[in-house]
Amino acid sequence: MKLLVILPRVPFPVEKGDKLRAYHQLRCLSVKHEIHLITLNDEQLDPDAEYELKKYCKSVRVFKLSAMGLVYNLLWAFFTGRPLQIGYFHRFSVKREIRNLIDEIKPDHIYCQLARTAEYAIGIDIPKTIDYQDVFSVGLQRRLPDLPFWKRPFFAMEAERMSIFEETIFYQFDHHTIIAHPDRDLLPFNGRDKVLIVPNGVDFSYFIPDNDIDKRYDLVFTGNMAYPPNIMAVEYLVRKILPIVWETRPSANLLIAGTTPHLKVRSLSESRILVSGWLKDMRTAYSASRIFIAPMLIGTGLQNKLLEAMAMDLPCITSFMANEALVATPGIDVLIAENPAEYARHILNLLSHPLKAKKLSDNGFHFVKSHYDWEAATALLAGLMEQPD
Repeated sequence: MKLLVILPRVPFPVEKGDKLRAYHQLRCLSVKHEIHLITLNDEQLDPDAEYELKKYCKSVRVFKLSAMGLVYNLLWAFFTGRPLQIGYFHRFSVKREIRNLIDEIKPDHIYCQLARTAEYAIGIDIPKTIDYQDVFSVGLQRRLPDLPFWKRPFFAMEAERMSIFEETIFYQFDHHTIIAHPDRDLLPFNGRDKVLIVPNGVDFSYFIPDNDIDKRYDLVFTGNMAYPPNIMAVEYLVRKILPIVWETRPSANLLIAGTTPHLKVRSLSESRILVSGWLKDMRTAYSASRIFIAPMLIGTGLQNKLLEAMAMDLPCITSFMANEALVATPGIDVLIAENPAEYARHILNLLSHPLKAKKLSDNGFHFVKSHYDWEAATALLAGLMEQPD
């Protein structure tokens, strides 16, 4: 099958969740299908990106989202009732070129990642699949209580518009996917049961435990450190959880590793807290740490960081909300906490009892190995797109 894939960001390097999902889906789909990739880009293009992506794609076309036309497209979105983020990723000139490419390539199927790309495929008489990935409207709503009062009306409007848009595109596409059951249940419209769960996975050929690296850090948190749910999580960890840990174990330290750390994150740095920024090889962060902790307070979707940490044989502590998508067994595969005292108790217990920590990490490894495989997950997507009209 000839597939046209439209992405909102260039999926290399894979330092963000949507890029990770897209990269491995392209890799797995390319085994049996001819892929033509169209990707939008609003940042500096990695010099190796096109080379890497052409390993899996017959053609790669990158459209730069320049500042020219941005104001016009934001106004277009505002006055047509669309979410502003749809306007941000939309360019009429790019839409025309994509239509020309579709006429030239004549794909059998179009696959769009995220609602942000939906406008480029709506109205085209070719079978189409939209990957919601998670529920953006709910993610925006969950952020409202923690925003300054003057931002809340704007985010409330954006959340409402996104909710409407998520339903609108449901009827414009033939097939629909999302990462996890809790997110599907949050979709704000009837018919959500027709959305297929296509989970993420782990590249087990890459994320291999390395026991030869010295454990320099007691705790590690990884992720896109400009992403608001991650910022909130590490602030909660440093300001609420660690002070309790330090009462018993003053030397306990933390590594915060991930791309583009926000000023709020960088300000957390001190003698016992290292904010590393982007690491070319994130495995070094996992291997140098004893415990992975992800005290997620808001957000939607499956936490890739938990999958990677488990694959690297780390004992993991997270929130009930994050485990809803992961579906690990609390107390067996992962430890769950709902307040700072519980998190601190789990941390101190694992640091004081290495055998317990090892048993938890072994269970977590076997859990993720059994349930989160990119090939198996992408086979579900391929099967959906291969269905007859």
